[in-house]
Amino acid sequence: MRYRLTTLTPTLVGDGRRLSPIDYMVWKDHVNVLDQWRIFRLLAKGPRLEGYLTQLKKADKLDFASWGGFAQNFAGRRIPFENAAYAGYWNRAAGDSLQIPTFSAGASGPYLPGASIKGALRTGMVFSNWRDGMLQDVAARVKGERVPRRPAESIEDQALGSAGANKMRLIGAGDSATVDNSKFKVYLLRTSTLQPRGGNFALGWKQSPRGAVDGNRPEESTPSFAEMAAPGTVFEGDWNEKSFFLQPEVRRAVRWPDGFSRAKIFESVNIYASGLLSLQRQYASWAGLGLLDQSLEQLEQRLAAARENGSCLLCLGWGGGLTTKSAWLDTGNSDYRQILQAYTIYNRALATNLPFPKTRRIVFLNNRPATLPGWAELSVVE
Repeated sequence: MRYRLTTLTPTLVGDGRRLSPIDYMVWKDHVNVLDQWRIFRLLAKGPRLEGYLTQLKKADKLDFASWGGFAQNFAGRRIPFENAAYAGYWNRAAGDSLQIPTFSAGASGPYLPGASIKGALRTGMVFSNWRDGMLQDVAARVKGERVPRRPAESIEDQALGSAGANKMRLIGAGDSATVDNSKFKVYLLRTSTLQPRGGNFALGWKQSPRGAVDGNRPEESTPSFAEMAAPGTVFEGDWNEKSFFLQPEVRRAVRWPDGFSRAKIFESVNIYASGLLSLQRQYASWAGLGLLDQSLEQLEQRLAAARENGSCLLCLGWGGGLTTKSAWLDTGNSDYRQILQAYTIYNRALATNLPFPKTRRIVFLNNRPATLPGWAELSVVE
């Protein structure tokens, strides 16, 4: 069997690597990734190597006036910006916003790791198998003197089964085949935030290291850039189902419910996707992001079609934030907030009494805040 994953919004599933601003140059609305080894070999033949190494060591960006020829002649890859206006934003940016996370790639080219699919499916399964009292159990675990690093680990075992009885053992997804580099673009993202105003909420755009600008001035906020697969990109790979577990005697031994199958997993994931999209549409309404709300409405329509044809919608990869990685969506729940308060990283955000989390990474399309990253449709071909 084979799986087919089609990206619905710009998607980045990376391996932790980033392009430093001294590893590329922006030229003709493209990010030109430099082949540094070729450049070193060329400069080693003359007197310019020392000057180039000095600039690599000290500069935030390579000086285009001095080294721009490398962008034309020594680029291993040329990744276009999604919109020509982004080159201007890049020129004015500084610091971490110049670090461009890249899509996972091997020697043969970019590919989708199978683990990213399995992780997104697992989140949906935990969500749909959540039972009364589980959240309270997690809250009790964080009240001790030492807060556990993984307070919900045993709860996941209750939801999915532990060790050999884990329901996710039924399925397996391999790494996809490589896709062409032409499927990728460098997208602009900005971080939106909610600000209190007159008893309601107003849109703001985050600045680095802190603060925010008014919602109608996104160009003054801190941008970020990422290499992402464009909507419509298709990844295909091997899909495995261990039918051994579905034999009646084995099913009883591992205590799996009757009728458990891939269809049940996909339906669980679709239930989670429905709840997540509703949560994101509520955020779009609070922030007054009409174009984003239209994008989410289209995803809801795609979800309805997916449920009819036996596929599922996933949100995976970079940029989704805590909301898309958590199997609990009711962020206003008092027990949930009590759990978060045990971890100091969330204290400042919770103290504002604003909806949590109050920020989202928004992908800009044609220089307008348009969609959220990482949504895709997964289907299996037998």
